[in-house]
Amino acid sequence: MIKVRITKKNNVIESIHCNGHANYSRDGKDIVCASISSIVITTVNACLKIDKESIKHSEGKEVVITIIKHSDIVDTLINNMIDLLTELSKQYENNIKIGGESCV
Repeated sequence: MIKVRITKKNNVIESIHCNGHANYSRDGKDIVCASISSIVITTVNACLKIDKESIKHSEGKEVVITIIKHSDIVDTLINNMIDLLTELSKQYENNIKIGGESCV
């Protein structure tokens, strides 16, 4: 299962952590994993294209996105990413879980 943990301070998103494996299908055929990767990478690229200093991100066993400079556009992109991941989690509840700081 892919777990998405959203950290907020004063109801403002500070960071998003994504880790795990969807295990929907075998490697190379996992549409859930591909969808999540596309959503996250597109959002990261869009934020960085708008302002290279808006976010910090790291990839590896866990993808971590930290919002450094909030703006209407960056916050809209991040919220859109969360909305898309939330919709995906409704369709594939056994493969993706989204939660706050306690999502482990």
